[in-house]
Amino acid sequence: MTKYSLETKLEAIYDYLEGVESFKDIAGKYSVNITMLKKWVAKYREHGLAAFHKTYTNYPVEFKMDVLNYINEMGASIDEAALAFNIPASTTVGNWKCLFETQGIDALQPKTKGRSSMKKETNKAQPAEGSEKALRAEIERLRMENAYLKKLSALIQEKEKLRNKTKRK
Repeated sequence: MTKYSLETKLEAIYDYLEGVESFKDIAGKYSVNITMLKKWVAKYREHGLAAFHKTYTNYPVEFKMDVLNYINEMGASIDEAALAFNIPASTTVGNWKCLFETQGIDALQPKTKGRSSMKKETNKAQPAEGSEKALRAEIERLRMENAYLKKLSALIQEKEKLRNKTKRK
């Protein structure tokens, strides 16, 4: 989807509001979909220039419920509600309505965006050096290291034996 600059949007809106050309002519002039142009004009009529300023899109639950109540009480469509509350995309309101109908009000809670922060490693209480617990841990580590080295040595010797057998034949 092509994004249009604020200047292009305003030029197209002013051209229509001056009444010189039709939606179809203006849409062709600016290479814009007619439906999108109609939405721009409706937003401008409803909210003025403020309708095209970027907004922070993390809406609180109370705001979402106000929008949904507006739809139910006024019998407004999703597009009309998005226009009335200056929500950039009507699909946002449609998603809220669907979530509310299927999962209830808890589904409207704002979700955290982005990656979760890395949890800092908690330093496990290291036993004091020289204590019995520390010495036991060191003995266990050395035993594992010794077992690893023995296994590695055995594998190397086995490989050598196989190599020698194939050379003699």
